[in-house]
Amino acid sequence: MNKLSNNWVKQANYDFEVANFNAKAGHHALACFLCHESAVKIVIAYIYSKGAEFVWGTSLSDLCEDAMVFDPSFDLVKSIAMLLDKYYIGTRLPSSLPGAAPYEVYDKSDSEKSLEIAKAVLDGVIKRMQKD
Repeated sequence: MNKLSNNWVKQANYDFEVANFNAKAGHHALACFLCHESAVKIVIAYIYSKGAEFVWGTSLSDLCEDAMVFDPSFDLVKSIAMLLDKYYIGTRLPSSLPGAAPYEVYDKSDSEKSLEIAKAVLDGVIKRMQKD
């Protein structure tokens, strides 16, 4: 793993830790967003570990498609990772939800689900990176 890829892995893990902290503190919208960010960063780390020079985007669906160029079985990661894409905008922007601020809408069940998905993505991608 190159240094850039390693830095993305470290930040992905940090974002996941902070997501856990926020979920425990009752900040569920932020926890959900950070789960998305953690998954994005680990997929970007994977793509950089394969020698990519530039990686763009925040859609897990699209990033996983990019990763499938290197490993077609990444479609399994995509099938769960893309579930986190719904937490990218709605968890942060009041204009995305009619009549409420995001922190008023997302609850413990949302953060628990997003933490579970993000953990599965992190573990799955790190396992793939360790095989290389």
